[in-house]
Amino acid sequence: MRLAFALSVLLISALPVSGQRLIGELRLQVRDASGAGLAATGTLESLSTAIHRSFATNPQGYHAFPALPLGVYRLKVTKPGFSEQSLLVEIRSEAPVEQTVTLGLAPIETAVAVRVEDTLNDTRRTGAVQYLGTDTLKYRRTSAPGRATIDLVNTQPGWLLEANGILHPRGSEYDVQYVVDGIPLYDNRSPAFAQSLGIDEFESLNIRTANYPAEFGRKLGGVIEVSTQQDLPPGLHGKIAAQGGSYDQAAGFASLSYSREGTSVGLSGEGMTTDRYLDPPVIENYTNHGSGAGMSARFGHTWSDADRTHAYFHSRRTGFLVPNEQLQQSAGQRQDRTASETLGLVSHSHVFSPGILAQVRAMVRDTSAHLWPNPLSTPIAPFQDRGFREGYIGGSLVAQKGQHELKFGGEALFSSIREAFSYHIVNRRISNVRIFDSDVPTDFNFLKTGEGRDQSLYAQDLWRRKNLTVSVGVRFDHYRLIENETAWSPRLGAAYNVPRAGLVLRASYDRVFQVPAIENILLASANLVDVLGGEGTFLTLKPSRGNFFEAGFSKSLFGRLRFDGTWYRRKLHNFADDSVLFNTGVSFPIAFAEGEVHGYEAKLDFPRWGPLSGHLSYSNMTATGQLPIAGGLFLGDDADELLQKGSFPITQDQRNTFRSRVRLQPHSRFWFAFGSAYNSGLPFELEGVSNLSFIRQQYGDRILSKVNFERGRVRPSASLDVSAGGDLSRSDRAKLRLQLDIFNLGDRLNLINFAGVLSGTAVDQGRSFAVRLNFDF
Repeated sequence: MRLAFALSVLLISALPVSGQRLIGELRLQVRDASGAGLAATGTLESLSTAIHRSFATNPQGYHAFPALPLGVYRLKVTKPGFSEQSLLVEIRSEAPVEQTVTLGLAPIETAVAVRVEDTLNDTRRTGAVQYLGTDTLKYRRTSAPGRATIDLVNTQPGWLLEANGILHPRGSEYDVQYVVDGIPLYDNRSPAFAQSLGIDEFESLNIRTANYPAEFGRKLGGVIEVSTQQDLPPGLHGKIAAQGGSYDQAAGFASLSYSREGTSVGLSGEGMTTDRYLDPPVIENYTNHGSGAGMSARFGHTWSDADRTHAYFHSRRTGFLVPNEQLQQSAGQRQDRTASETLGLVSHSHVFSPGILAQVRAMVRDTSAHLWPNPLSTPIAPFQDRGFREGYIGGSLVAQKGQHELKFGGEALFSSIREAFSYHIVNRRISNVRIFDSDVPTDFNFLKTGEGRDQSLYAQDLWRRKNLTVSVGVRFDHYRLIENETAWSPRLGAAYNVPRAGLVLRASYDRVFQVPAIENILLASANLVDVLGGEGTFLTLKPSRGNFFEAGFSKSLFGRLRFDGTWYRRKLHNFADDSVLFNTGVSFPIAFAEGEVHGYEAKLDFPRWGPLSGHLSYSNMTATGQLPIAGGLFLGDDADELLQKGSFPITQDQRNTFRSRVRLQPHSRFWFAFGSAYNSGLPFELEGVSNLSFIRQQYGDRILSKVNFERGRVRPSASLDVSAGGDLSRSDRAKLRLQLDIFNLGDRLNLINFAGVLSGTAVDQGRSFAVRLNFDF
């Protein structure tokens, strides 16, 4: 009761933010020597945050830059007949920064020449953050429908994909948090679970894997912050994008926006269809059709210099088939799945005085997922109808005081869950191989609803003194769904700048409290061991608690490159993972008793080096888990075995991962790009080599040739991608751009996962192509 009262007081005091987290704003006023407002143009850019914006002030010389990632920017202001001004501006708080620029008459020169290279290294960053800006999104490799955001994140160090586009940051499973315009989304955002976020609406992505400010909680394997476009130019503007390619894929996006005198509105719609929606278990790519559509709307209004409101709405739906392996295809199996989501959010910000900013944000969301089989499904025919509704409210107060950037806030989350699941065993044996124990019931039905109530409070401070930056925070969480638990989570980080060496040293510690995945959580938390033919004690799912450590550095090289090196270690109790019901795609949350992940990461960035830009990244990781396992849905003797103690490499334990993409722009109107990827291979477990002939019937010899049975790992995979693009037409008012991509140029057979009988095998795409056309006006 006291907690609820404290949270209410905090939220009311925050009223009336722009909903962004750790994103600031610059307010520019341009004047002439007499002090009168002066209309001007210019650019704002930062190599460290990957932001580049062109602007034109209003007739009074004013312009606001919302949604800026925290960092150092070069501001350049020009006007014919006046001297050009160039200066560095630091955005270190969510409170707006006010900057006045005075232009003198030409030929007066600027006293200090400021280069954009001066923004290459962020000297105040205390943790691992990757920024993907407008250019990265614009020139990105064309992805299969529903995977654009996922593929971009996968290019960053520490991240890897398993089957069906499921992201794993530093060994974590289902612990990825998306933050859309300041609103956190904690459920699985892979294609098999939810509609993909519409990347054509985005202006930037900020990706975090350590030193989480205290305002982040619940899912902390990795955080992906998404900002939709808010710095809209005046007037009517639009965008049309279309793509097509291999596997009969086709996708389209269209948006229209209008902005005038502090008010902006926008509408967008998208649709897609493809014959390769998920990663199939066999090369033949059976029954893998998917289609979907969605629409969104956004609204923004600046009421005054002190108040601003932002609203966003989207509704999306996807329908797709579960890919078959050989025996299921021969039997005539078909299993259909659908996923839908409707979301609405609103945020408001109020500036009380320079350096003091309050925010409030709210969201409502409804999601659902369905699965149904045909009568020929084998060896099991599952049915699922699940969904949840979610309400969110959060508020915060930001204050600048001397060298301190303070922030206090709180959140409340209300969820309502429904789960209906059933199965019918069609075949207990296939080709004389036992699939189900005799004591596993032929039919099973489950129906349950539940409600969750979560609250949190946090306080954090970013303190600067000369070359030292220190971040300190603490978070309190109360979780009540399956369990009723509370946790205090301190967060610490430090960065020290060595200017003469162009070097920044950093270290951080995060205490984390992570809640179990919400997909099928009621079923996974029910004690059904005896009902499903098992023996032993059922272990209830509990939130994960852990300690994350990181140390690293950033070094600028030749004023054009930045090298980042990082060491990290994660130790968790109740380490979250999932179990999959054969290859149906239906998964259930589980937790290992303990998990430990450690590794190294390196990235070389060259955001602008003459005609070249791009990055190279490398990750080395070792991840182990400890039995027993809590939660899940296990049939027969599987449950008995998983209650025993033991150590094993978790399925994300990929030792070596390499990614690169280099873009060459020999002319302002056309460019080429080359990308490469290498994966050393994920581990797998197989119950007995005696089943090898049966597995060969399911997947074929070529799949088995990509499995190293002696090492218990999938063999290494590699691919080379090429892209080319150019402006077919370009003017001040419109631009038409064409892009061609070829994936896996060598047509190498790459296996993503291999996980035994009827479960978890996934093949990456072979040589394929895509064409994308963009029209902006």
